[in-house]
Amino acid sequence: MTDAHSSDWSYIPELANVDVNRFAIAVAGLDGQVHVAGDAARPFSIQSVSKVFTLTLALGKLGDTMWSRVGREPSGNAFNSIVQLEQEKGRPRNPFINAGAITVADLILAGHEPREAIGEIVRFVRFLADDDTIRIDERVAHSELATGDRNASLAHFMRSFGRLDNPVDHVLGVYFHHCALAVTCRQLAVAGQYLAAGGVSPKTGARVISAERARRINAVMLTCGHYDGSGEFAYRVGLPGKSGVGGAILAVAPGKASIAVWSPGLDPVGNSKLGAEALEMLTHRTGWSVFGA
Repeated sequence: MTDAHSSDWSYIPELANVDVNRFAIAVAGLDGQVHVAGDAARPFSIQSVSKVFTLTLALGKLGDTMWSRVGREPSGNAFNSIVQLEQEKGRPRNPFINAGAITVADLILAGHEPREAIGEIVRFVRFLADDDTIRIDERVAHSELATGDRNASLAHFMRSFGRLDNPVDHVLGVYFHHCALAVTCRQLAVAGQYLAAGGVSPKTGARVISAERARRINAVMLTCGHYDGSGEFAYRVGLPGKSGVGGAILAVAPGKASIAVWSPGLDPVGNSKLGAEALEMLTHRTGWSVFGA
């Protein structure tokens, strides 16, 4: 297993303090049952998995016009690469790489103070998980703010092309804080159920988004959710998924369940190594792959 302490992913110092040997999994079925194993009650930093929820919020605010600001194609480059931004005049390739998620944060921020936008995101995730204990880990947020020079560079570069409407420090404040949300595997699996249930939260019965929008978010998760490892994840696991450098993966088995795994040991492209292996075993045993058994 890759040791996150010695890899490039320890660019967020607070994450380097997490024991890479921890593991948790939660499977939230659409029948209301949640099956857990390992450290499923231990909070961890959600990091880029939060981008699924901010994308959902931005689409709710702007509809499909949002896609004029960010694309839907796999990047093929590292999650924090600046190369494509220069080639494509500051328009990020998809909403799950850092530049794309920063753009989404800018859209959510429109007309609000950063603390209001951050509060909206936290309330939304609490609503999805039906759990008001979810919070932001301020130590992680401050750690990201202190070491986020690459993300600041991405934001300034996009603003130079007129791609950001709000001040860079405001946008980054929203971005770093939503990445620092602390959740458990159980909470994350329940929060993701709306994507497995055609846009409806089985926990509350509330419609979160339309069935068509849920399907499209799942499609972007399948093609772009694991950075330049998305093709490998689709090949091995066969489910829409979104990873984060905190070691979490949210995977969606449409019509069946939402699955959350957490293991901080990362592979060379920044995805949970053991988490992906666990999901591969799960889909093989259940036949839940979207490509068939």
